Amino acid sequence: MSVLDGIVAGVRNDLTVRELATSMAELKTRAARRPSAVDALQKLQTAEVSVIAEVKRSSPSKGQIAQITDPAALATEYEAGGASVISVLTEQRRFGGSLDDLDDVRSKVDVPILRKDFIVTPYQVWEARAHGADMVLLIVAALEPMVLESLIERVHSLGMCALVEVHDELEVRRAVDAGARVIGVNARNLKTLEVDRGTFSRVAPTIPDGIVKVAESGIRGCHDVVEYARMGADAVLVGEALVKDKDPRAAVAEMVAAGAHPALRAVRP
Repeated sequence: MSVLDGIVAGVRNDLTVRELATSMAELKTRAARRPSAVDALQKLQTAEVSVIAEVKRSSPSKGQIAQITDPAALATEYEAGGASVISVLTEQRRFGGSLDDLDDVRSKVDVPILRKDFIVTPYQVWEARAHGADMVLLIVAALEPMVLESLIERVHSLGMCALVEVHDELEVRRAVDAGARVIGVNARNLKTLEVDRGTFSRVAPTIPDGIVKVAESGIRGCHDVVEYARMGADAVLVGEALVKDKDPRAAVAEMVAAGAHPALRAVRP
């Protein structure tokens, strides 16, 4: 069993417990009471390279990364630093996240929020909207083609935006065929957890024009933001580098400034 398979199995077990506690009907009622989702796609379709800043306590590859006792306070710092979107890990077993974290962050920030989890059923999409998410991560490697297409349609029908994660050219084709508007290229192989920083340069050119390209994993600072921008990234998703920084607001601001540098406009595809 791969790392991804193990994570998904745990997610399904936890999902069974939540489904017994909260019915789909109740989730839909909660979602209907929410204000409309913030337009995350518009936030990412700018001339500058956007920063998606992540609230992340731990990971399967690194174990515990940071003690985050107040995710909303961290998210507020990210927003003040200029983050376009805030990503919140809600997977509990390997990443130490929860839907409570999503609720806390939603209560304190106005920018779009991404629910980052291993989404495998429509129930989780409704959960995301009921808890105030504006974006939902969908991982191509974890989903059959018809399921992926169905989940993207559900995400979009609820006014949210799907960040569709890929790792190679074949997955790009699957994402495009399923209707993805935002594609994230993850440099980390979810089956082995190894990071290949050349993944984006190989995969991104196969993503059609008009689709937002997000570089994920292994972004250590402003230099990486600039490098990914030169390779065509419209946004970068940054977790570990920010949660470990003593001044996350300043760290985000520096990355935002790097992504907005006028010189990049001349070299980005």
